[in-house]
Amino acid sequence: MSTSTLSTGTGDPTTDPTTVTPETAQLVEQLRAHAQSYHSAHPFHLRMNEGALRPDQIRGWVANRYYYQEMIPRKDAAILANCPDPAVRRRWIRRITDHDGDAPGLGGIEAWLRLGEACGLTREEIEDHRHLVPGVRFAVDAYVTFARTRPWVEAVASSLTELFAPDLMAERLRAFEQRYTWIDPEGLAYFRNRLHQAPRDSEHALEVVTQYCRTPQDRDAAVAALSFKCDVLWSMMDAIGQAYGDRPSAR
Repeated sequence: MSTSTLSTGTGDPTTDPTTVTPETAQLVEQLRAHAQSYHSAHPFHLRMNEGALRPDQIRGWVANRYYYQEMIPRKDAAILANCPDPAVRRRWIRRITDHDGDAPGLGGIEAWLRLGEACGLTREEIEDHRHLVPGVRFAVDAYVTFARTRPWVEAVASSLTELFAPDLMAERLRAFEQRYTWIDPEGLAYFRNRLHQAPRDSEHALEVVTQYCRTPQDRDAAVAALSFKCDVLWSMMDAIGQAYGDRPSAR
């Protein structure tokens, strides 16, 4: 069977490209095609980047997105619990440290709380979920349940929305710096950190998926898992938009 050389990074050539079969190359192409359904294209998100959202809409988005942020380590812990490969576990566990931090006051969850404070929210009102809308809770809980109950490789595949995250983070960071100047720039550290964390994480996840998904059924399941995750993120944006002045959107 012929093989081809494929970068497993986020678009730039890597120093150690992986040799893959045509079937695996097709899988990667199918996974990357989901960029079209990533929540960066959601109308609420587009208006955010255009600078068109009111302060209360920004605060509503931050408060609701916090529930997703605080559940990510639990999702990753579920993947670790189901994963039999110690090499994968040794690398995957960094994701939990990235979000929880390796000491109090560190990590992505802390950075998101500081973003909320920079937007005018208090930690208490973020952490007690008083602004959390049911649709966001339902979508996030469904994602964590997926990671706990589906085969671990499918759960890894669902995380591949991170393939599209660096561009989103860069655009979002520019928008917040230039169009929401009422937000303290020190509160934007989460976005800056994800500019280098997301490419690293997506590269590893793509390596795992291309290594373990060797049958047509496995590859179809990986694509379906990523589609599910895109639906989760889109549903969250719909729920937030509806709660803060928008109608659910069609794709």
